[in-house]
Amino acid sequence: MRKEFAMRSSGLLAQAAVLAACSMAAVALAQPRLELGRRDFESKCAVCHGKDGKGGGPYAEQLKHPPPDLTTLARRNGGIFPVTRTYETIEGAGKGHGTREMPVWGLDYTIQATEVLPELPYNQAMYVRTRIMALLEYLNQLQAK
Repeated sequence: MRKEFAMRSSGLLAQAAVLAACSMAAVALAQPRLELGRRDFESKCAVCHGKDGKGGGPYAEQLKHPPPDLTTLARRNGGIFPVTRTYETIEGAGKGHGTREMPVWGLDYTIQATEVLPELPYNQAMYVRTRIMALLEYLNQLQAK
């Protein structure tokens, strides 16, 4: 009976260890994407939207229209982060660009993709989507609670 209990306990311990390792792996995989989104935000968006995303970046005063507070996107959309609309705005297809004061980052990412993946044009669209989705994931983290 003791041997059976020890085997059962070691089996549960092994399962717990595997579960913990899987959880850590999931967190580790999410971190680079979130980090990529944060870096892109700080290098591309913060000059207008501010490092905190509230619209107070150093270039904000030079714009015809003040940049929106990106920390309230979900609140202004009934509590749900507007993934499609925000994606289209960043990519350049959305009407949010209006007079094009905001750069078309999809084009910028496409140019980067052609430099990074010159012989793999079918991967360029995936590169653009990955970069924009990382940025969306970061913006989602900025949402006011």
